[in-house]
Amino acid sequence: MIRNNQSHFNALHVIGDGIIVIVSYVIAWWLRFIVFGSSVIGGRLPLEEYLRSLYFLVPIYLILYNYFDLYSSKRASRLLYEINNIIKANIAGMICYIVYAYVFVKQIHFSRMMLGFFFVVNVVLMSVVSILLRKILRYARKKGYNIKHILLVGYSRAAEGYILRLTDNPAWGYDITGVLDDYVPIDTSYHGIRVIGKIDLLQELLDKNTYDEIIITLPLDQYERLEDLVAMCEKSGIHTKFVPDYTSLFPSNPYTEDVQGLPVINIRYVPLASTVNKVIKRAMDIVGALVAIIVFSPFMLFAVISIKLTSKGPIIFKQERVGMHGKPFMMYKFRTMEVQTEEQEKKEWTTRNDPRVTKVGHFLRKTSIDEMPQFFNILIGQMSLVGPRPERPQFVEKFKEQIPRYMVKHQVRPGLTGWAQVNGFRGDTSIRKRIEYDIYYIENWSVGFDIKIILGTFRHGFVNKNAY
Repeated sequence: MIRNNQSHFNALHVIGDGIIVIVSYVIAWWLRFIVFGSSVIGGRLPLEEYLRSLYFLVPIYLILYNYFDLYSSKRASRLLYEINNIIKANIAGMICYIVYAYVFVKQIHFSRMMLGFFFVVNVVLMSVVSILLRKILRYARKKGYNIKHILLVGYSRAAEGYILRLTDNPAWGYDITGVLDDYVPIDTSYHGIRVIGKIDLLQELLDKNTYDEIIITLPLDQYERLEDLVAMCEKSGIHTKFVPDYTSLFPSNPYTEDVQGLPVINIRYVPLASTVNKVIKRAMDIVGALVAIIVFSPFMLFAVISIKLTSKGPIIFKQERVGMHGKPFMMYKFRTMEVQTEEQEKKEWTTRNDPRVTKVGHFLRKTSIDEMPQFFNILIGQMSLVGPRPERPQFVEKFKEQIPRYMVKHQVRPGLTGWAQVNGFRGDTSIRKRIEYDIYYIENWSVGFDIKIILGTFRHGFVNKNAY
């Protein structure tokens, strides 16, 4: 078996990156003083003076590239993640260079335009080389080179998830030779990967030294064996990884925090638990709600007049909903049904062709105009522009017993629109799918994600076939 020599590859990678920094620097000098030289006012420093800075620049950039994770394995990393780190490293490098040039060396005549050219050229060249390198490695792996042969120890949901990801991405260059497990019958297969024996067979396989990596994927109820298995694998000198089987506890990517050297795994990452993120989102809600009230005031006036002229009863319909942290609040809507008793309201959800809905109400629901009074719920802090839709208390009590993780949606403010609604899960649709989308939103919130959902609502969320 041909072994991968990651250390040799990284050494070549570092040398190549150093060359790219030098080439980018020289190109930047050429652009500034040769191509755009006519715009130079007065004299300029000689090339030698600029080249002398490379003694500082190259080592600093290589250190930053290592710090920003550019020398780790790229098999399973995303290209956008790598390019993002290239940009971050170059921003940090530029700051270091400016401090070096203008503070320590006190050379105030360094061209600022050249530094700008250097930043752009270096980011572009590094990104292009990264793309080419990925293509070359993927081509080599298709030809059978640069393959890592791995063995899984323990059959679990984690093992199935790992197998699925690697078999779906053959370009990563992993060859799973099999799984060892004491409780799953030999020759059991999952996506073409077989159980080849009991875990006791591991030592024999390690002695043959035929694997590049051992991946421990024990189920939760077998974690007492973990320490012994890790010791056995490390004694063999083979690189060992552990994929924890916690999908039932951590539905998405968990994150850890350090408590004086003790890693603590959070059950769920909620970006909106951050005070800064809360303030940003609340500011967006206030500004957005005020703008929306002004922009949509003609539609709301139309709703007021239409309801008043076509049916008896109040214009605004108030209904108790469950908000953030499970606290109830009164949510406002334009009334779209005939006036009912409280018991009739609690009886059931609205269904297609519901006889309780008025003709005007049907139009208001179809166009989502009936939801517009919730801009005032947003202003007073009971709701947000974007978030999981709030539900009535009786349905919350029902669903929290029937649907795992249902109550997670109450960790953030409920929204006027949401990721589930933009994806078509609105009205009488699958509550389980709705919760999946809600939890994804909660764990992946960002300002950009909110904007994406708002734009999606404008594109196809106002008029929706599931709104009735």
